Amino acid sequence: MAQWKEITTENEWKEILERSNERLVLVMKHSTRCPVSADAWKECQAYTADSPSEEVDYIQIKVIESRDVSNRIAEDLGVKHQSPQTILVKNREPVWNTSHWHIKKSALAEALRTP
Repeated sequence: MAQWKEITTENEWKEILERSNERLVLVMKHSTRCPVSADAWKECQAYTADSPSEEVDYIQIKVIESRDVSNRIAEDLGVKHQSPQTILVKNREPVWNTSHWHIKKSALAEALRTP
């Protein structure tokens, strides 16, 4: 069963970004102080609790607690930071992203069906 892995360091992010050359990576930027983010996080968890793609690494970053990692992701991928935000990464490039109320179990399933 797929599990979300929280990363907290830029070195962990570098490893994940490099791994995106071999596997898809879904990044969830989550604010622990925001109710919209809490709802988005529940949608992400609902996706992985159902029938998630096993070909994907699921990564969570808490944007307040790990601000430097969150900023590095935005810089490395060239995707403007938002929170909550999900970004699908393939070969070190963002191939899909969405934020706020658009983060839904169904949206994640669709994005991961056609990367």
